[in-house]
Amino acid sequence: MAGPVEPDGPAQPDGPAQPDRQVEPDSTARPGGPVEPIVETRDLHKSFGENQILKGIDFAVNPGEVVSVIGASGSGKSTFLRCVNLLEWPTSGQVLYHGRDVLARGYKVTNYRTKLGMVFQQFNLFNNLNVLDNCVIGQVNSLGRAKSEARERALGYLGKVGMERYVEAKPRQLSGGQKQRVAIARALSMEPEALLFDEPTSALDPEMVGEVLSVMGELAQSGLTMVIVTHEMAFARDVSDRIAFMDGGVIAEEGPPAQLFGAPEKERTKEFLARFHAG
Repeated sequence: MAGPVEPDGPAQPDGPAQPDRQVEPDSTARPGGPVEPIVETRDLHKSFGENQILKGIDFAVNPGEVVSVIGASGSGKSTFLRCVNLLEWPTSGQVLYHGRDVLARGYKVTNYRTKLGMVFQQFNLFNNLNVLDNCVIGQVNSLGRAKSEARERALGYLGKVGMERYVEAKPRQLSGGQKQRVAIARALSMEPEALLFDEPTSALDPEMVGEVLSVMGELAQSGLTMVIVTHEMAFARDVSDRIAFMDGGVIAEEGPPAQLFGAPEKERTKEFLARFHAG
């Protein structure tokens, strides 16, 4: 998890097309062998009492991949993402980080959480801290970085998302889009191996959506590993290497954007995407 959090308080479907992504060769790949996923889930289940939300999810994200998870509200998308980052503890199954089960007894879960950044729907910024300190505190408290080093890194990432002019501002002085860009910079400041986005534009006014999608598109182009839960269908199609469609607590269909949007195999996928194609 990308630093401590404290709560702070339907977007437009279309977004600009993104150019082909340039991904650096993966250093974890063995010569002549397959790339090792950063994170993988096997037969992942999650229930709340008698209500079974996730019903056996097999999923993996490789270094440099951008994977979008789409589906109707209530299909289990956000619960799945929170189980990956262990903000929710799975009922059963495995969550593997570089092949090791993080649910196993004795595994240091806090270390694992620092490897996966998380960007939330509601920003989750500290109201009492300014923009810069929101991006510094997690580095100091969770990673043990010196404050001077943490400030330098935070300033760099705030510049990357276009928020360097607002370092002294408090969250209440920012628009929703600006808050979300700060939240992205905070997650990047932890320098995680992968960044998880839980419907990052769903709490924004329509006019604010574009600025956040633009930042995310640039991150995708940089080769950052990303898993994005989103209702932004055009954006998911344009920036993703792979799309996973969730329905009823399972991944009903998965594939490259051209295949999933252009020639889906499952009837339920066709029904879901029909609204996007019609719009």
